[in-house]
Amino acid sequence: MSQRRKGTIKAPSGRAPSQRQLRIGELLRAALSEILTRRDVLDPILREAIITVSEVRASPDLKNAVAYVVPLGHDDPTSVVDALNHAKKYFRGEVSRAVTLKHMPDLTFAEDTTFDYAESVDAMLSSPKVAQDLTKDLKDSEPDPDREG
Repeated sequence: MSQRRKGTIKAPSGRAPSQRQLRIGELLRAALSEILTRRDVLDPILREAIITVSEVRASPDLKNAVAYVVPLGHDDPTSVVDALNHAKKYFRGEVSRAVTLKHMPDLTFAEDTTFDYAESVDAMLSSPKVAQDLTKDLKDSEPDPDREG
């Protein structure tokens, strides 16, 4: 189950996240990144994959957090996300040792698809049909050298 993220970060209620949610999310992201670079997990899938934590979104009540990850150097990203979710209690314990919070949010891991989405938009923009339209628009917006004004 992959979740696509687009545009502005918004809570499920439609509102933008609070400053506290953003701050907690960044603290969790930094701690998770540090833990994943140590590679002291027992799961062989997690040991061989290079995992980038691109963002952590905390819920408004700060009881849950979704960590969006990009597994690099692995053919099957869903198996890496499944392994992370299988070991989420371990990661929650390790993060709670690294970050001082009154209540540690429950962690869930999801594949970050924004890079795939950006790549598809880039491919669309570089397609010959769109490139032709863009060059035509540029020619139309250039000032006429014969006209003064």
